[in-house]
Amino acid sequence: MAAIVSSGAGAQTQPAPAKKVLVAYYSHSGNTREMARQIADVSGGELFEIVPVTPYPSDYQTVVDQAKREINAGARPALKTRVDDMSQYDVVFVGSPCWWATVAPPVATFLTSYDFAGKTVVPFMTHEGSRMGRTEADIRKLCPKSQVPDGLPVRGGAVGSSKETVRRWVEGLGFGK
Repeated sequence: MAAIVSSGAGAQTQPAPAKKVLVAYYSHSGNTREMARQIADVSGGELFEIVPVTPYPSDYQTVVDQAKREINAGARPALKTRVDDMSQYDVVFVGSPCWWATVAPPVATFLTSYDFAGKTVVPFMTHEGSRMGRTEADIRKLCPKSQVPDGLPVRGGAVGSSKETVRRWVEGLGFGK
């Protein structure tokens, strides 16, 4: 992207300042973490792991049941980690496993813990068949003063072979380094 800069004697084209990118994610099984790494590699973004104070159980059915209860109750679990200065970022990729058609509760906590006004908040999801669910609409409600483009869903089992898909998506959004 180029900016027109007036120098009095005429206009010059100069590169626009690079967007500062954060890639924030919550990962339960490691799939979303791997996808976040791929996005950071393409975008040049800084990685930030969203970590709840109380870890989720590893047993699949137990975590599914807990997630359903928390999502239905609008729970916002406390987080161990915090971004020191969110104001420095222009673009925030936000990743989560798709739990009950939306983001995991720690991601909802993250999205309600900062002011995203004027920022671009880009969702990405790992899933096992539900794709994005209603995630984009939910993030738009949680971050009403931000731009939320369509996200990228990748099946958890395919994350390891998704590097080219991720690269094309990030570059298509205009956030490749």
